Amino acid sequence: MILDEETLELRDMVREFVNNEIIPNAPKYEKKNEFAAPILDIAIDEMGLGCLCQPEEFGGAGLSNVAFLTLSEEIARGDLGIATTLFGNCLATYPVLIAGTDEQKKLWFDTLTEKKYAAFCLTEPNAGSDAGGVQTTAVPDGDDYIINGTKCFISNGGIAGIYTVLAVTDPKKGVLGLSAFIVERDREGVSIGKEEDKMGMRLSNTTEVIFDHVRVPKDHLLGKLNRGFKIIMETLDHSRAGVGAFGVGIAQRALEEATKYAKQRVQFGQPVANFQAVQHILADMAIEIECARQAYLHAGELIDAGAPYKMESAIAKTKGSDTAMKCAIDGLQVLGGYGYMKEYPLEKLVRDAKILQIYEGTNQIQRGVIAGCLLKKY
Repeated sequence: MILDEETLELRDMVREFVNNEIIPNAPKYEKKNEFAAPILDIAIDEMGLGCLCQPEEFGGAGLSNVAFLTLSEEIARGDLGIATTLFGNCLATYPVLIAGTDEQKKLWFDTLTEKKYAAFCLTEPNAGSDAGGVQTTAVPDGDDYIINGTKCFISNGGIAGIYTVLAVTDPKKGVLGLSAFIVERDREGVSIGKEEDKMGMRLSNTTEVIFDHVRVPKDHLLGKLNRGFKIIMETLDHSRAGVGAFGVGIAQRALEEATKYAKQRVQFGQPVANFQAVQHILADMAIEIECARQAYLHAGELIDAGAPYKMESAIAKTKGSDTAMKCAIDGLQVLGGYGYMKEYPLEKLVRDAKILQIYEGTNQIQRGVIAGCLLKKY
């Protein structure tokens, strides 16, 4: 698809921020294993990138999904950890947009504006791809629910001021006994557990979040009781296209770095970019990237049109993340031995790319989703 003028202007603005602030500065935070707060403060406070899915009526930009995904690609091109931190706000927000009342939305966006970060609390030690394995409970007590359980691998877990939480409200019903809640970070009993030391995406804060007899009002229940699984699945259907956009961002960066290097690196008396074998690697990377980009844009277009998009979002996630992994590896190969060194960004892109095939539903799960949609269709 062809992007409209407004989206192109936004993309170019964000691209300039990525080139001037993220790409030059992110490596020093990764090397020190520090959260890149100064970069994120600029992104949120000056660029307005804190919650790209925030509606206009609640103080947001009211971006189309196509524009949102386009900007997601650009930020991930700079650094996946920073992109995941910002996108984590939207992942946590989608359940509120899907099922929240106006009062809940106001509470959510007021808190998010003040605290800057939110987190989506689904995953547990025994509940990853199988959301039905959730063991966190929410038990009614007067006008409240009392939540107990531990969530793990939570993006923004340690920095969030507010959470969306999936918990068991009827243990006898399996996935039909799950409910979704809003939980503020400052409620008594909320604490942060282990912070993960990750292979890649190191500028993203990833922690356990522990709920120990956390009391929340019943008006913090999102949607209807025992309908949380449906809300969470709709959330993931929506967010997966964003993971595809992240993958394209990583792949695009790999192509740019590999192409620049191939033009500068001289072997056998000429730049290696002159060799057909290298040219074919770069050409194949470009082909895969453009196909993956059109996949996520098409999913965004369907979401904006109010059309069904479950399969297309899964395709975008799978294609984008597989493309990220392949292009990062191929780009590293173009750099040869230098690609293996931390002085160059390709080894980091390889480390970052892998998580995209895992989080928000592994690519094996995505292929099952796609197959299920096909079997229903035909």
